[in-house]
Amino acid sequence: MKPKVAFICVHNSCRSQIAEALGKLFASDVFKSYSAGTGLKPEINQDAVRIVKDLYNINMNETHYPKLIKDIPEVDIVIKMGCNVVCPYLLSKYEEDWRLDDPTGKSDKEFKKIIMIIEGKIKKLAEKIKEGEIDLN
Repeated sequence: MKPKVAFICVHNSCRSQIAEALGKLFASDVFKSYSAGTGLKPEINQDAVRIVKDLYNINMNETHYPKLIKDIPEVDIVIKMGCNVVCPYLLSKYEEDWRLDDPTGKSDKEFKKIIMIIEGKIKKLAEKIKEGEIDLN
């Protein structure tokens, strides 16, 4: 059974949504990806939607929507995106804080920089799970 990974932010509108999309794209053979927050924005950040569509041909408006922590299943791994406030708490067997800057309101260049960091971290997380470096017992 594949572990469930939750990418957590406060509003579940940008970084966590990107991570969920890239987790499904690059690591669906290793883990199941979810994203959620403690509060919701009415829609996913449209700059994130546009740039992810340009880079990966994923239309997050069609495949994703903002969710609260209570709306996702129990997970094995929690990845905090970097809240700059008190990050939401979610019970898990393993946790990381990626401490990523929020690109909202910034240039496409800044968005792409954060997206590339997320892609690298997703691939590294998948490797760590495959290699048994993360204890999920």
